[in-house]
Amino acid sequence: MIQADHLIKSYELGGQTVHALDDLSLRIDAGEMVAIRGPSGSGKSTLMNILGCLDRPDSGTYVLGGEDVSGMSPDEQADVRNRRIGFVFQAFNLLPRMSALENVELPIQYAGGFEARQRAEAALTRVGLADRMHHEPNQLSGGQRQRVAIARALVNDPDIILADEPTGALDTRTGEDVLALFKQLNAEGRTILIVTHDLSVARHCPREIYLRDGKIVPSVEHQLAKNFP
Repeated sequence: MIQADHLIKSYELGGQTVHALDDLSLRIDAGEMVAIRGPSGSGKSTLMNILGCLDRPDSGTYVLGGEDVSGMSPDEQADVRNRRIGFVFQAFNLLPRMSALENVELPIQYAGGFEARQRAEAALTRVGLADRMHHEPNQLSGGQRQRVAIARALVNDPDIILADEPTGALDTRTGEDVLALFKQLNAEGRTILIVTHDLSVARHCPREIYLRDGKIVPSVEHQLAKNFP
């Protein structure tokens, strides 16, 4: 599903060059549920933006489902995003004056799809919000708002769901419920990538990719286990 080779991405910051991604390569197979974890400044957000076709590497290749997207134009990348990737964010990113149903309809309309209302209703029902479709975000709990965001990510039937700190704004119990929903979606064949700094979230995923200074390295816990068996 995902094959990235020798990704390099640098930024100029305060007169210095920061290597956000430093010759990073990875592979993620279709149907995997993978955590991408690391401390602040490790390159997680940069990698998420490239994998989500929101940005391009300075060099290296990124092939998504057989399409080499690393050299695509912004318009071409936008088309790939609409067709193949669903996003879930920590802050939900819902439009406050629109109902849950209207928020979920938006990606269909942007992609020029049909039957937006029926598909949005089906997605909200899938995440357990059949009775909250006409509520605005401020009438919903944090967990319900995140479920709306997940329904929005699902509505165009993407190959991949990319979740950035999806439980960061939730209490522990609600976060566990959201992670359980991701596991259900993964069991149905969805490829799930969860970007997080939280070890307890990463432990819900069968595989973890740990970043430090723009490189994939063994996790701190792995190193401790190695040094103190």
